[in-house]
Amino acid sequence: MNRQIIPLAKRPGDIAILTFFFVNILFITYIVDIEQLIIADPAHFTYPIWPPPAAVDLIHWWGRTFDPLIIARPAWWKVTIWIDALFFGPFYVVAIYAYIKGKEWIRIPSIIYSSTMLTVVTVILGEEIGGIHASPHLPVVLLENLPWLLFPIYIIYRMWRYPAPFTQPGPTLEAQPLAEQSGTLGGR
Repeated sequence: MNRQIIPLAKRPGDIAILTFFFVNILFITYIVDIEQLIIADPAHFTYPIWPPPAAVDLIHWWGRTFDPLIIARPAWWKVTIWIDALFFGPFYVVAIYAYIKGKEWIRIPSIIYSSTMLTVVTVILGEEIGGIHASPHLPVVLLENLPWLLFPIYIIYRMWRYPAPFTQPGPTLEAQPLAEQSGTLGGR
């Protein structure tokens, strides 16, 4: 069957997913998360080349004010950040391309990514709710983490429900009259 790509402008859910991917690749993965791998101890450090000092200060303020887990940086937490840096970051780049271009092959990787993200965020929220580094401002931290629960759920739903999420059946060639198909027109 001939299929044609549905224009991105007619896929508002994919535009929202792309926005989520862009926020992750441009801010979360390689600024917020990478800072926690580069700076081992937020109480004693010198500013690195990357991320910028203003970002480091913002991350540390957020951790001291709302999210002590960001400041504590236990080993398991750093493992989740390595997953983000080594796997999710490259996925975002590939997925951005695939979603914009309407490449169906990104369907299964999107489901795998979303399943992994849900697992990681659930573990993190378990710590935020009742762990050693539980947040004193749980509603704020839950609200801040909500996109990392909702978008993976939506992506799984979208990619599981629709085997061809970016395309639709294309125009079909109308059947030609039998005379045209055989090469004779009219007469004998």
